[in-house]
Amino acid sequence: MSERNPTGRGPLDLRPITFETQVNRYAEGSVLIRAGHTHVLCTASVEESVPGWLKGQGKGWITAEYSMLPRATHTRSKRDREKVSGRTQEIQRLIGRALRSMIDLSKLGERSIMIDCDVLQADGGTRTASITGGCVALSLALEKLVQAGKIPATAWIDTVAAISIGIQAGKVLVDLDYDEDSSADVDMNFVVKGKDQFVEVQGTAERKTFSQSEMDQMAKAAFLATSKLRELQLEAIRKTGSSLILS
Repeated sequence: MSERNPTGRGPLDLRPITFETQVNRYAEGSVLIRAGHTHVLCTASVEESVPGWLKGQGKGWITAEYSMLPRATHTRSKRDREKVSGRTQEIQRLIGRALRSMIDLSKLGERSIMIDCDVLQADGGTRTASITGGCVALSLALEKLVQAGKIPATAWIDTVAAISIGIQAGKVLVDLDYDEDSSADVDMNFVVKGKDQFVEVQGTAERKTFSQSEMDQMAKAAFLATSKLRELQLEAIRKTGSSLILS
């Protein structure tokens, strides 16, 4: 398998991925995910209420907020103090949809869990890292609710993870960093629940169109990558002593 310069990774290799759990003493669940040089702090906060449109239905809600620190990139960006950008809104909605797929909202009771994803350093794949790390933070918050007798363990259905896949010079690449993403002919994000269930697929022919065969190759690479991410997620959760263990 040829290497990707200058990293030395193979085309289908993930960047080094680590999960540092319980990094926030106040949040019900927290994790710092590092995917190469992309670092995202994910916290899960439980609120004993739901949006007005859900009141009286006995269901819970999962939502997310996403932001980048001013110097998360090469140049300083302004904080979103008054108006959230369209890009940020789109990412927040994606994260929320992804994380809701891993929960049985009918067993959560009338409570909400807010997932805050704050990008400390960005080098491509911030939204996919937010979903992958947010899953771990959310599971830790669920563990506390289960231990407190507020929800059943069966409220947690499965894990969810996300990965970027691209095509560059006719080659499928997994887990793109910024340089690869900015020069890719095709750029896609795959969100996968468990081992092989799509939650969402986002794709764009940035410079060249792509064939059905190439789409199938990217989907296969996404399943392999998210399966590896799932193993790392479950390992990180087990290390906290959580009783919520999936096979």
